[in-house]
Amino acid sequence: MKILFVYPEIPITYWGFQYALKFVAKKAAYPPLGLLTVAALFPEYYEKRLIDMNVTRLKDKDILWADYVLISAMAVQRQSVRTVIDRCHKLGRQVIAGGPLFTSEYEEFDDVDYLLLNEGELTIPVFLRDLEKGQAKHIYSTQEWADLRSTPIPLWNLIDFRKYATMNIQYSRGCPFNCEFCSITTLYGHIPRTKDSVQLLKELDSLYNAGWRGGVFLVDDNFIGNKKKLKQDVLPALIAWMKDKKYPFYFFTEASINLADDEELMQMMVKAGFNTVFIGIETTNEESLLECNKLQNKNRDLIKCVKKIHSFGLQVQGGFIVGFDHDNATIFEKMIHFIQESGIVTAMVGLLNAPKGTKLYRRLAAEGRLIESFSGNNTDFSINFIPKMDKNLLFKGYQQIVQTIYSPPKYYERVFKFLNEYKPAEFMATKKLRFCHLKALLKSIIHLGLLGPERFYFWKLILWSLFKRPKLFPLAVTLSIYGFHFRKIFDKT
Repeated sequence: MKILFVYPEIPITYWGFQYALKFVAKKAAYPPLGLLTVAALFPEYYEKRLIDMNVTRLKDKDILWADYVLISAMAVQRQSVRTVIDRCHKLGRQVIAGGPLFTSEYEEFDDVDYLLLNEGELTIPVFLRDLEKGQAKHIYSTQEWADLRSTPIPLWNLIDFRKYATMNIQYSRGCPFNCEFCSITTLYGHIPRTKDSVQLLKELDSLYNAGWRGGVFLVDDNFIGNKKKLKQDVLPALIAWMKDKKYPFYFFTEASINLADDEELMQMMVKAGFNTVFIGIETTNEESLLECNKLQNKNRDLIKCVKKIHSFGLQVQGGFIVGFDHDNATIFEKMIHFIQESGIVTAMVGLLNAPKGTKLYRRLAAEGRLIESFSGNNTDFSINFIPKMDKNLLFKGYQQIVQTIYSPPKYYERVFKFLNEYKPAEFMATKKLRFCHLKALLKSIIHLGLLGPERFYFWKLILWSLFKRPKLFPLAVTLSIYGFHFRKIFDKT
C-alpha cells in the first residue's frame, strides 16, 4: 500500500512568518507535526511519502504514485485543501482526510472518500483494519479521548530538516479553561492529557539523533494545564536531559496567564530551556473577559503579570482580540496603551471570530448573528458574525491598532522596553552562531538598515544591544526581522 501524506498550503499569515523566513533561507516555520505523527500510526510495511506544499510543489506524479492521498489541515488551509481534493479525484485517486478542519466541518467535505475525525490514535487503527478487509466506511469518529501514551514518535525521516526554521513536538492535549471563542476544548477536552517524561525524552532523542539543533515548539495549547506533573516529573527530567546534552534546543510553548503566579514553575521552565511563551491576554476590558469566560485573566494586573514573566527569563508573546459585545470605541486606544506598556513585542491582535463547534458559535447561531464561514485567519479583516459595535467602526479601530503598534517608532519602543526588562537564562547566551544567523544579519542590515523606513530605529537598537546588552544582540536582530514581517502583513490591509 502506498500512502501520500499531503499538507496543504498555508496562506501568508501573521504566524506563518513567511517574510521573516526569507532572512534565514527557510521555506516554512514548522513541519506538519500532525501528519508526521499520523504517518507513524500506519504499518511499517506501507510505503510512505510526505509532501508539505509549503516547502515543495505537489506534482501530478506524486499523486499518481500513491494508492491513497491522506490530507490533514486547519481552517486557514481550506482553499488549498479544496484544490488538492479536486486534483486527486481528477487523477483517479481516493482521498483520506482528518485533522481540525475536517473534524469541525466534515459536512462540507462529503466528497472526501474517507473522513477520519477526532483523534487519529483512536480512529486510524479501526479504519486501517476495515480498509485492508475492503470494508472501509465513509466516516470514522469517536467520543472518547486518546491516551497520549499510545502516541508514536513522529516519522522525521519523511521531511527535509533544512527547509524548516523550527521543529515541533507535543506534550499534552486539552485545556482546563473554557473560553467561549476557543475550539480547543471541543477538539481535545477540558482535562489535560499528557505524555510522561520518558516518552517526551524519547521524542527529543529522535530529534537530537536526527541532527536537529535549535528551536523546538511545544505545540500544547496550555503547557501548564497540569502543573503538578510538570514540576514533579517532566521538568526535572527535561532539565537533566538538556544539561547532559549541553543544551541543544531551546523551547517555546503556549500557557495561561496564571503562569505568573508560580515562580517555581517559571524557574524550572527556564532551567529546562524555555525562553518564550504565548499567552492569550485577549482584552483589557473586564466585562469582555467575563463575556467570553476568560476568568483566569480577570481581576489581575495583567501588565504586572507580563513583566514578572519577562523578569524570570520568558518572553511573552501575546494574543489580543477586539470585537466582543462589551467592547466600545475606547477599546482601541486602551489596547494600544496596554501593548506598549507591557513590552509585548510580538502582539497578535485579531478580530473576534466564531470557529464552528465553539460555545460562541452556538450562541451567535441562536441569536441569528452568524453570517459566513470562519476563514481561520483572524488578522485578515474578516469576521463571521454581526458584531454589536458598528462594523465599520470596528474595522477602522482594528486597523488603527495594528498600524500603530507595528509602526517603526512604536514597535522599536516595545523592543527596547522588553530587552531592558528581560533576563534570559545563562545558557542562552552561549549559543553558537551559525551561517544562517550571519546571513540573516547581513540581510537585515541591507533590508532594514539601508533600505527600510525603520533605518534609524534599527541602527539605534543594533548599536545599543552591541554595547549595552551584547548577549541579547541575536535576539535584537531577530525581533527586528519579526517587525519587518508584521509590517508587511498589515501593509496589505
